Amino acid sequence: MGLFGERHTFMGGLGPGDREALAGIGTRHEYPPYDTVVTEGDRTTFAVVLLNGWCTVWTPTERGGRLILALRRAGEVVGDMAALDGRPRSASVSTLGPVTGLVIPGERFRRFLAARPHANALMTVQLTERLRSADHERRALASMTVLQRLAERLVELADRTGLREKEAVTIRLPLAQHELAASVGSTREAVAKALRLLREQGLVRTGPGTLAVADLDPLRLLAAGQPHGTET
Repeated sequence: MGLFGERHTFMGGLGPGDREALAGIGTRHEYPPYDTVVTEGDRTTFAVVLLNGWCTVWTPTERGGRLILALRRAGEVVGDMAALDGRPRSASVSTLGPVTGLVIPGERFRRFLAARPHANALMTVQLTERLRSADHERRALASMTVLQRLAERLVELADRTGLREKEAVTIRLPLAQHELAASVGSTREAVAKALRLLREQGLVRTGPGTLAVADLDPLRLLAAGQPHGTET
């Protein structure tokens, strides 16, 4: 587990009747790239079901940067914690590209879950998986080097979003280098150095707006702390 959390989305687990009922209590909204969906600390309580596109869940760092906590895709729900407990937002959510969302007022979302046990169970599973992922990320920040965390992140991105092209797996998610750094809790400079090491080993390929993994197995070894000719 890592940035993605759950393997199956909330919407994907709903039956046709539940999906139709959910669509009926929300309002579709179009978000442009790099727009803010929810802001950390706000007292708003609406939830947003992502119908297409990708979002980052992030929190600011003491140095003025960002730490990306999670990535969310179509079919997942963001803003659900505040919708359920009414407390201030625990993190911000921003779009990576154009996103269509179904905005649901918190009270309606709670009533929907209360009236549909299967949907409520799916939400519980989603929250549990996200908690497990958060625990893993905290351990990684405390015990793994930048190179290890980057290797693990690239494997995860390739496994979850990759497209096999010739002899490499192209990561399809539009993450800039500073966003990749934010996803491993490091600086852009440290991640650039780690990427250079991986390029020199022939494990990754980079270009303008592109990132491809040439060999996943050595990256898995690196993430596990087993060196493959690189130095941290």
